[in-house]
Amino acid sequence: MKAAVLTDHDEVSIEDRERPAPGPDEAVVRVGACGVCMTDYHLYRGTFPAEYPLVPGHESAGEVVEVGDDVTAVAAGDRVAVYPGRPCGDCHFCEQGRQNLCPDLVAIGGAGDEILDGAFAEYVRVPAGSLEPIGDLSYEHATFAEPLGCCIRGVDQADIETGDTVVIVGAGPIGLLLLQAFRASGAGTVVVSEPVDHRRQAAADLGADHVVDPTSTPLSERISDLVDRVDVSVEAVGLPDTIETAHSITAPGGTTLVFGVPPQDETIEIDPFEVYYRELELVGTFALTPNTFSRAVTLLQGDRVAVEPLITERFDLSGLQRAFDGMADNDGLKKVIYPNR
Repeated sequence: MKAAVLTDHDEVSIEDRERPAPGPDEAVVRVGACGVCMTDYHLYRGTFPAEYPLVPGHESAGEVVEVGDDVTAVAAGDRVAVYPGRPCGDCHFCEQGRQNLCPDLVAIGGAGDEILDGAFAEYVRVPAGSLEPIGDLSYEHATFAEPLGCCIRGVDQADIETGDTVVIVGAGPIGLLLLQAFRASGAGTVVVSEPVDHRRQAAADLGADHVVDPTSTPLSERISDLVDRVDVSVEAVGLPDTIETAHSITAPGGTTLVFGVPPQDETIEIDPFEVYYRELELVGTFALTPNTFSRAVTLLQGDRVAVEPLITERFDLSGLQRAFDGMADNDGLKKVIYPNR
């Protein structure tokens, strides 16, 4: 089979590899499509730790072609989306349904302490328990189950109430999915701050009530002209400055959600008296769980989230390098790889 392999940081090679065979509780999936994520880009650049060589790719869907001897829940021919993790199932966090915090979680094609080869390949081997049936949902749209599942996890962490005002800082693919996930969960007014013109337009097209160009007028100065209060502010960029900006506009009793992946070892300034006196919450959200993954598939099947407008480029395996180059320049929105083209 063909596979796109990270042989070192900033190096991608298309290689011929033997098709994997399933273990007793595993399945082999012929990959129909796999989304390209900033996590993949960080693995490529070496800013996320990984042992090379590695096949990345963790936003995938395809057809089951082979299952192990102990597998009964899925069969060859099933159309599935792949939850890209293997939690231990026995720890405190797994028992609470917080598998994203499992200390022994094994990643499939994504970032983690232990990473198995992912789905930028014609076939991928995965635990059978990580597969979610998708019915007639297209493989292309089903690749959004993973990032949308992360967004649903973030909405859960924000604990919004119906009618809450939400501000989202950043309108990349994740920010645009967050916009729709908050809408589907009952958010009232939604404001999106984004410096890139075409991304602001996408946010407006997907239902944002207001869009702000922070390079024209800082968000902290503009927000009071748009809404009376901010119940939830969401940082979807991953920079200390924008986290501080998001937190600065959160109203008393409100929540600041840190969704973007900030650089390690960075710090931000927080006034502890303000946190105390204004009853502010600063909440993190990491990855997704099998529960939010399944809920994401349900939303996609019900056309509750529009993903077609987010796809701006499509490539075969040989185009992964070009996809990474485009991400470095913030070119377009979502890029999707089709390994079997």
